[in-house]
Amino acid sequence: MGRLVLELHNEPLRLAAPFRIAGHVFEAMPATIATLREGKYTGRGEAAGVYYTGDGPDTMLATLEALRDEIEAGIDRQALRELLPAGGARNALDCALWELESQRSGLPVWKLAGLHAVRPLVTTFTIGADDPETMAERAAAFTGARALKLKLTGELDLDIARVRAVRARCPDPWIGVDANQGYAAGSLPALLPALLEARVSLLEQPCARGREHELDGIERVVPFAADESILDLAELEARHHNFDVVNIKLDKCGGLTEGLMMAARARELGKQVMVGNMCGTSLAMAPAFVLGQHCDVVDLDGPIFLAHDREPTVRYAGGCIDCNDAVWGPRT
Repeated sequence: MGRLVLELHNEPLRLAAPFRIAGHVFEAMPATIATLREGKYTGRGEAAGVYYTGDGPDTMLATLEALRDEIEAGIDRQALRELLPAGGARNALDCALWELESQRSGLPVWKLAGLHAVRPLVTTFTIGADDPETMAERAAAFTGARALKLKLTGELDLDIARVRAVRARCPDPWIGVDANQGYAAGSLPALLPALLEARVSLLEQPCARGREHELDGIERVVPFAADESILDLAELEARHHNFDVVNIKLDKCGGLTEGLMMAARARELGKQVMVGNMCGTSLAMAPAFVLGQHCDVVDLDGPIFLAHDREPTVRYAGGCIDCNDAVWGPRT
């Protein structure tokens, strides 16, 4: 093996239109791209970081740049887990190491990850928070969608109207809702019956991170999923008891390596597993697609919100995402 050479840069990744969730409106989702070169082989990873922990592209870039000597001296995925904490910087480099190993071996990443085959995955298509009729129109525009995710804002009456409007226009798809920490626990007993009536199958991150104890005693008539509440393997161990589903995002946990470990541990704890994304191009979706092969719920629609994706792209058809090995993996 030749000497490792690390290349780093940030990309702006503008969104095609502003996207609203509880407490935030996004117009772009900038990302850090880490590239490892070793002779004729190249490994790439893309990370958006975690906006609510202050883990952004400038921080990620500086973190990786400060460790350039250690990285270029030679590093593997296990050593990386010891060198860097969970977060976007580790995700970018971990994914680059996976692709580099794939090119060295000539095997697709999914085989290196122990899978015998991959299949297209039913993915949710996300509707940003807006007035109920606009959300219903946007949901209906996803023709062929088999699963939808609606962003809520913690405004109880408006959120109920949003859910009802979308269900009226879209009677067939699976629907989950994402509160993005927007609710106080005291409001949930009023929200949950309306979700149940509208055949909502998942309530993601109902409460604020750090206030999970407020969910104690609330009957989870709709399964609760942890997103902001569980970032990595350690937090899974500490906080799983308040949730039925764990949403694993590679930017939160620090890469595919830990994501696969989290999925296995969540199963041992009797939880369902979800894979999500912090937006991003097809390069960010490709490793998450590998993790998605282990998941009950898949939310990998990030590229559809971008003004421009990179080539080659993942493919969306029939309500599913599919990822060819050419997107990320061995040279063909």
